[in-house]
Amino acid sequence: MPANEKLKEKISHLPHKPGIYKFFDDNGIIYVGKAVDIRKRVSSYFNRSAQHNKKTLKLVSQIKDIEFTIVDTEADAFLLENNLIKQYQPKYNILLKDGKTYPYICIVNERFPRVISTRNKKNDGSRYFGPYPSGTTMHVVLDLIRTLYPLRTCTYNLTPENIAAGKFKVCLEYHIGNCKGPCEALVDEAEYNANIAQIKNILSGNLSVAKAYFKEHMAAAAADYQYELAHKFKQKLDMLEDFQAKSTVVSNTLTNIDVFTITSNEQCAFINYLKVMNGSIILTQSLELEKKLDEDDTDILASVIVQLRQEFESTSREVITNIELRLPLDNVTITYPQIGDKKKLLSLSLKNALYLRKEREGRQEKNKEMSEQRELRVLETLKKDLRLTELPRQIECFDNSNFQGDNPVASMVCFKNGKPSKKDYRHYNIKTVVGPNDFESMYEIVTRRYRRLLDENQPLPQLIIIDGGKGQLGMAVKALRDLNIYGKIAVVGIAKRLEEIFYPGDSLPLYIDKKSESLKLIQRLRNEAHRFAITFHRSKRDAGTLKTELTDIKGIGLSTADALLQKFRSVKKLKDLTLDELAAEIGKAKASILYAHLHPAEGENA
Repeated sequence: MPANEKLKEKISHLPHKPGIYKFFDDNGIIYVGKAVDIRKRVSSYFNRSAQHNKKTLKLVSQIKDIEFTIVDTEADAFLLENNLIKQYQPKYNILLKDGKTYPYICIVNERFPRVISTRNKKNDGSRYFGPYPSGTTMHVVLDLIRTLYPLRTCTYNLTPENIAAGKFKVCLEYHIGNCKGPCEALVDEAEYNANIAQIKNILSGNLSVAKAYFKEHMAAAAADYQYELAHKFKQKLDMLEDFQAKSTVVSNTLTNIDVFTITSNEQCAFINYLKVMNGSIILTQSLELEKKLDEDDTDILASVIVQLRQEFESTSREVITNIELRLPLDNVTITYPQIGDKKKLLSLSLKNALYLRKEREGRQEKNKEMSEQRELRVLETLKKDLRLTELPRQIECFDNSNFQGDNPVASMVCFKNGKPSKKDYRHYNIKTVVGPNDFESMYEIVTRRYRRLLDENQPLPQLIIIDGGKGQLGMAVKALRDLNIYGKIAVVGIAKRLEEIFYPGDSLPLYIDKKSESLKLIQRLRNEAHRFAITFHRSKRDAGTLKTELTDIKGIGLSTADALLQKFRSVKKLKDLTLDELAAEIGKAKASILYAHLHPAEGENA
């Protein structure tokens, strides 16, 4: 059964239930999707081809197999899709896969806990806070903690027995006031742990407990006439308030909220995420994602919300967005505020997303202008070096390829404005020349190329480059003369050995500076034409080998070999077919003959 028939058969048996589906090519998973109704969603890829863009049509053309998983609810499908995308990273899914590991602040699970930074979160009983969007953000918080509270930084095993035995001595950190010396029992464990409790509150976004503590102790010290101590508490209180002020305070009435906004163009989506806790923005992250299948904003944002909430361990019950979307997550409410503090918060996030878009598009436009300027400079240099009368905005290069005279082919590559224009590349089977005759082959392909352009009233190039010496160049000139266009197009040849440039009728070659940008452009054209010709020649040679192998089998004729060759391309793919699949292609009788030839061991064991 042909591959497309297999897929149709499989699709007809897909369930009308929620779940996920996976598309495979020959190498593995290329796309993972979710659906409320698996069969309807998968069928839409194959039944509505007129409505699909080029990217989706390319995806569909590569699908060789389909798998699915049924789940209980749409929410389960949503989460499973997200997990599978992260696991397999299919090439047609939008991915958050920059390989980044975000930093955490860790309160280590030990006696007299240390507070450290880490990018490696473990299940070791320690308490992790974050992740933070950058190391800079994390270090700002960590420095505040270490300034407010004297904590140990050593890795000593501070068991009661070790401390009582006097195994440790205080270090410089104790003498400069950064540690209170738990290694020599100079600080009470309960007091140390009280500081750790306040640190946990601060790292959780709740600064009120620590502020109340410092206010209370500042007042008590002042009442007891300990003004120096009271001043120290006042300094720490000021640090906390300054830190809170720098964390954008949205509103005292707002609690924990996630804010997501999106804006997009044809190529990319730009997303901003704000994480709000206790009325303050504690995290902001902006992302640029390349579109893979012309996905709409609702699909992109829904997927990103799930991934970022998992990445940054958000437990907020409310998500604010600038577009309406369905987010099937339990105990999560989606809102689209129109007024008030939430609207201001949404506007702030959208401003960040729009800024990212403007910045990226501006950079792309600048890069495009710089690229165009560079290309123009190279073309101007080429015009000068080759003494051309006009700027070579369209250049075409020809090359021949044959293997000991067999399967002669040729190629033409086209560069426009200094860049490959692959839609204008052409392969040629040599039709009028017998045997390995590069000169006559060059005459044929140049004639065919420009006769067609003239017949179709298409614009001619400003420069033709012939990959070869004087002989090939002479035949190209003859072809142009016979078409009455010689003199209308500049034509040169390039000899491989010394990179010599030959002009028609000039016995002495031109040598261009080896470092010249114009020579590098000519070499790019020559190498691309050679690559294009060799690739075509190999495929044709391999096809000829396969055809010969098939026609050598008694009972398999040329037309049968051609049909199999056109569809399967290799013996390996034919061997992978079952007898029934071969029979569907060429009939039972021929299929039996071919199958026996391809699987001789099975015949011996029968």
